[in-house]
Amino acid sequence: MSKKSVLIIGAGLAGLAAGCYCQMNNYHTRIFELHNKPGGVATAWKRKDYIIDGGIHFIMDHKPGQPTYELYRELGAAQKNPFVDLNVYGRFYDQPTGKIIDISGDLDRVDADLKALFPEDAREIASLLAGARAMQRDGMDGMDYARPPELSDRWEGLRQLWGMRKLFRYFTGKYAKSAAKYAQDLHHPTLGQVIQYLFMPEVPVWFVMMILGMCAEGRLGLLESGSLDFAMSIEQRYQDLGGQVIYNAAVEEILVEENRAVGVRLADGREYRADIIVSAADGYSTIFKLLGGRYLNDKIKKRYTEWKLCSPSIMVSFGVAREFPETPPFNTIFLDRSLAVGGHNVDRVFLRIFNYSSKSASPGKTVVQVEFETEWDYWHNLRKEDHLLYKTEKERIAGEVLNVLEKLYPGISSQVEVTDVATPYTTWRYTRNHQGASMAWLYTPELMTTVMERTLPGLKNFYMAGQWVVGASVPGCLYSGRHITEILCRREGKQFQKC
Repeated sequence: MSKKSVLIIGAGLAGLAAGCYCQMNNYHTRIFELHNKPGGVATAWKRKDYIIDGGIHFIMDHKPGQPTYELYRELGAAQKNPFVDLNVYGRFYDQPTGKIIDISGDLDRVDADLKALFPEDAREIASLLAGARAMQRDGMDGMDYARPPELSDRWEGLRQLWGMRKLFRYFTGKYAKSAAKYAQDLHHPTLGQVIQYLFMPEVPVWFVMMILGMCAEGRLGLLESGSLDFAMSIEQRYQDLGGQVIYNAAVEEILVEENRAVGVRLADGREYRADIIVSAADGYSTIFKLLGGRYLNDKIKKRYTEWKLCSPSIMVSFGVAREFPETPPFNTIFLDRSLAVGGHNVDRVFLRIFNYSSKSASPGKTVVQVEFETEWDYWHNLRKEDHLLYKTEKERIAGEVLNVLEKLYPGISSQVEVTDVATPYTTWRYTRNHQGASMAWLYTPELMTTVMERTLPGLKNFYMAGQWVVGASVPGCLYSGRHITEILCRREGKQFQKC
């Protein structure tokens, strides 16, 4: 029997994972990638002697024996990427009050520090940390993310629920509220801000507890070599398995005959045919452009028109001739003076210090990166209508951000050797992500309890993978690629293999 062929759109993490597992299971695959390198939003670029990393912030389960580590090993990423423990999840600077708050994996220390700073909220602090300890102790391992929900029966669902029975109380009541709504009931606004921005204001409180529990359990890590090396290790695994990536290949249309996906047409007119088509590209572009919006139902239409997206961001990076040994990698600054960007005020920025990465800069030097949310329309229109003003605005914002850093690190302005500004338009240009967002859907309680389909109604031999199906996380995207292969194997009545 001849091998069945699979064409995959996108060499991001999901597309590469789908390619690897399809190759392991005797499918002939090719991946088409718009850019000239793998990774999608998990990428990096060189500016003089500095590597600017624009992708993965942290990774879950980076140690042998942890639930997702085996996935990384199967894809060749665990063997080639040194990991660094994330011991301090984040430092928060509240410039208006002068408070500095560290959130680390030492939950007893966090408990004591928060109660000392915010005694009027001691009861809620105790409750929040009790939930984090429960997540650390009993974990979320009852949830079998390694198995596609399409292939799970009711007994597997019951088994998973039983495995999580000790945590049920934390998925209801006030813990099911968004972090933003939960923060409204606290006495001190600074504590409320910290809880909201431990991840995102829209996530349920139990998710914040889970992150704290994972940090305490030592299950959060950093990529010492960066996002692009992580993606390239999976690309190498894919090629070693016999797969082929075609770069600089923008897919313009998914070819359909008699409601069956049969191939792709590239922007240069070339056509390629296959038995199965997998899109691991931007979900909006896939459904409404590559397929012309022909395969929809009300549920999918509502999702793409009404669900909120993660806001796009500006990323200002500096190559600095200085080291920051006492600063944790992740920091959030609540500003005492807003930044004016695109007609909006920015009151909070995220500061990333690459002092854990020997690859990003030479000894004695460091990449310092500041991110904050912005509006897609402003940057898209500015780039299209006035390229010179677009460049001027980027330079102005870089100067404003450097002024913020000067308050924290006096003298840093004179130590800057490289400046790089990436806007939402930059993200769109390299990835075609809808509205320049590096992540897809906003992490709302609705998203986190919704199982999204990998297929489209009325279209055969077509599947979707990636963050538009599972939400944005490294394990989620990698698993989504593996799940496609498991579903294909089940459909053809053969045993799924991994090696």
